[in-house]
Amino acid sequence: MERSDGRRGRPGDRRRIREAALSTPARTKRLLICTCFRAVSDARVSLGKLGEDLAVAELERRGYAILDRRYRKRGGEIDIIARDGETTVFVEVKARDGCAFGDGSEAVRSGKQRRMTGVALDYASRHKLLDTPCRFDVVAIHFDTSGPVIEVYQNAFDAVL
Repeated sequence: MERSDGRRGRPGDRRRIREAALSTPARTKRLLICTCFRAVSDARVSLGKLGEDLAVAELERRGYAILDRRYRKRGGEIDIIARDGETTVFVEVKARDGCAFGDGSEAVRSGKQRRMTGVALDYASRHKLLDTPCRFDVVAIHFDTSGPVIEVYQNAFDAVL
């Protein structure tokens, strides 16, 4: 049965199936897992937003003019778009609360670089910046006991727009 919103089945089917699944003895375990996952997700989002705010402050201190933040398109997201002199800078921010997963600058691998390049091309074409020089920077923030340590890697990787 096709519904007006494009999904199949009757409107209450999903709710009934979910309730039946949660009424099993494992319901408590599932609820605990969901609660823990939500808490971890909220902490990661807060850490990311704090990292972006610190990165913006550091970039402005260095003379960058912030043009846009959290520019999202279907292919991905660019955390900060700035101008450094005549150069348009696309910035990826990586904030780490420990060293379990390595340094933040190591996390921008080829897949992420490819997605950033695609989104940067979209931004540049929409804002008529295809004739201006551009570069990709990475801001790595490590939260230490003495406070955040911020490193800016200019021209972190090469891409052709």
